[in-house]
Amino acid sequence: MTQRDSERGAPAAAAEAVAHAAARAFGIGPAQLEDQPAPAGARRLETDPDTVERDLMKLVLTIVELLRQLMERTALHRVDQGDLTEHQEERVGMTLMILHERMSELCDRYDLTMDDLNLDLGPLGSLLPQSGA
Repeated sequence: MTQRDSERGAPAAAAEAVAHAAARAFGIGPAQLEDQPAPAGARRLETDPDTVERDLMKLVLTIVELLRQLMERTALHRVDQGDLTEHQEERVGMTLMILHERMSELCDRYDLTMDDLNLDLGPLGSLLPQSGA
């Protein structure tokens, strides 16, 4: 950790690392004036009309998949604790299965894989657990 990181605190440094990883994963960078050169490593946001819908869907599906996995873990924890009735367990299980199917359908529609949705957060690791984890 650098002196600058310790001054800002670990949460701010972690947030900055996530922002940089997301910028790398989605190919975005800060806007630059035309007469000023871009900083080394910075990339402009690609606004190709042919890919903008797919790129936006990739971002949305990444967030939805993260939430789906968090809900699944919470449900499993509640089942292990005995907090749910049998009917509630069935309902939650069916809902999560349907959501997973819809995610797969949307990934197929936009030619994405579940691995495409996983962001590399650099030193923090990947956003989503690896398959089978």
